[in-house]
Amino acid sequence: MNAKRPGWLALCAAAWLLAACAATPPEPASSPERPERNPELAEAARQLGEAYLAGGNLVAALRELKRAESLNPGDPITLFDIGLVYYYRERYDQAIEHFEKALAIKPDFAPAMNSLGNAWLEKGEWDKAIAVYRRILEDAFYATPHFPLSNTGLAYYQKKDYAQAEKYFQEALRIQPDFPNAVGGLAMTYNATGRHAEAALRLERAIKKHPALPQLHYELGRAYRGTGEPDKAAAAFRRAIELAPESPLAEEALRQLNALGK
Repeated sequence: MNAKRPGWLALCAAAWLLAACAATPPEPASSPERPERNPELAEAARQLGEAYLAGGNLVAALRELKRAESLNPGDPITLFDIGLVYYYRERYDQAIEHFEKALAIKPDFAPAMNSLGNAWLEKGEWDKAIAVYRRILEDAFYATPHFPLSNTGLAYYQKKDYAQAEKYFQEALRIQPDFPNAVGGLAMTYNATGRHAEAALRLERAIKKHPALPQLHYELGRAYRGTGEPDKAAAAFRRAIELAPESPLAEEALRQLNALGK
């Protein structure tokens, strides 16, 4: 079963790709005993694969990353990158396999751990996702806890445990007050529990700082619909469609517009 993720989380794992690469020490040089290993060529192939991944060319990315893996087996960054390719191709079992391989080599590889949680989230395995995110949050030195906090909130939202969802979104916002993932998640939670006016207030403020995020406009449309303001709702849904045309979010916004008779 696939989880229906909000649009603002779609690139969560990729956001940490460069940081992960910078944080991992270089591989040792190849030796006569292991002539098949070529870390220098492997790194060049990996970087090319990451460039293709950043550009959305998943086929070329996987080709180069597999070549990097063959030249330097057991590199956790390469395994993580391959997992990301499978993640974006919605092949979540293979993504999980590669994230777990990366973590077996580098247990403190937080981007791989967060991405593992995201993959479980996509599969609708909410409790497994929560367990992974908690492992990240147990690390007192983890630099960006608002990401796993917000993702944990999303998992609880999907479980319809709205009290826990609100708790984690609020904790994320205490750390990063303008974090759009958490603002959007909190607004979703408010909309789900009938607190539409609170959702609208949060979103109106957030959109002033993040005007180009379609998910925030979509949630604002839902909030306005809940407060009985159909014209404002229609305008918000239209803006979401403008910002993300031909996306699943745009399709849902169009359904909302049709339901409003707009």
